Amino acid sequence: MEPYTIDRSSNWRREAVEQWLFGLDLVSPAMRADIVTAWVSSWASSPYETLAGMPFTPDAPDYPLMSHVNDVTRAGIDLAHRAATDWGATVDPEVLVPILILHDLDKPLLYVRNGDTAGYSKLAEELPHGVVGAMMLKELGFAHSVVSTVATHATNAPFHGRGFEAYVLYYADLFAADHALMACGKVPFYRRRKS
Repeated sequence: MEPYTIDRSSNWRREAVEQWLFGLDLVSPAMRADIVTAWVSSWASSPYETLAGMPFTPDAPDYPLMSHVNDVTRAGIDLAHRAATDWGATVDPEVLVPILILHDLDKPLLYVRNGDTAGYSKLAEELPHGVVGAMMLKELGFAHSVVSTVATHATNAPFHGRGFEAYVLYYADLFAADHALMACGKVPFYRRRKS
């Protein structure tokens, strides 16, 4: 059985995704449509009836994935602006914005709710976070830089991308993840000790 199905139909999910996602106005209309299709496909392939029902992580099931994605996108755009101002760094919004918005595309397929808690799906036991999202993005025709950054962005990935966009995503993601964990009364990454 395939882990997802591409859903290109124009339906109520497309409208909900477009209303939810921050940053769609920063990319071309074609990129916007591709980003929306990716999220619609993930949602339609998941067990979730609503966007709000998707958890950010089993560690913080009460924090919505949709809030985390928008937090990461806002933080990443802010970091990119700061880097441009302070360091003269240049970034292509057609690369950075999709990476920020799509980095957790596979989470609706990897996490399942069980009442007030969340756990890992069977798919999460087969493939690590980032890989399924990258597979979907490759199938949808996203640029290699977007696909490879999404595939390797997880903190436990064996290696990480070297591009500036990967650097921005790393810090924006951890910043937003720590906010989500603290909002749920959990220990943030920056305070966790490695054993």
